[in-house]
Amino acid sequence: MDPARELGRTLLILGALLVAVGAVFFFGGRLPFRLGRLPGDIVHRGEHTTFYFPIVTCIVLSVGLSLVFWLVSRLRR
Repeated sequence: MDPARELGRTLLILGALLVAVGAVFFFGGRLPFRLGRLPGDIVHRGEHTTFYFPIVTCIVLSVGLSLVFWLVSRLRR
């Protein structure tokens, strides 16, 4: 395949991903779920400290990114 065409396709895919991530950040407050505050995320509030570990959010993002990368690899074949 022509290198310029391959570069154009890659830039289009990266641009679409960037637009999608930007839309999530822009409309994040209006979504019915809040990333970082999902049920199952661990929050421990002490007297002077707060420990927060977003384990469910990490799992959701991992699954979502895995699907995106799998789709991109399938489309490149």
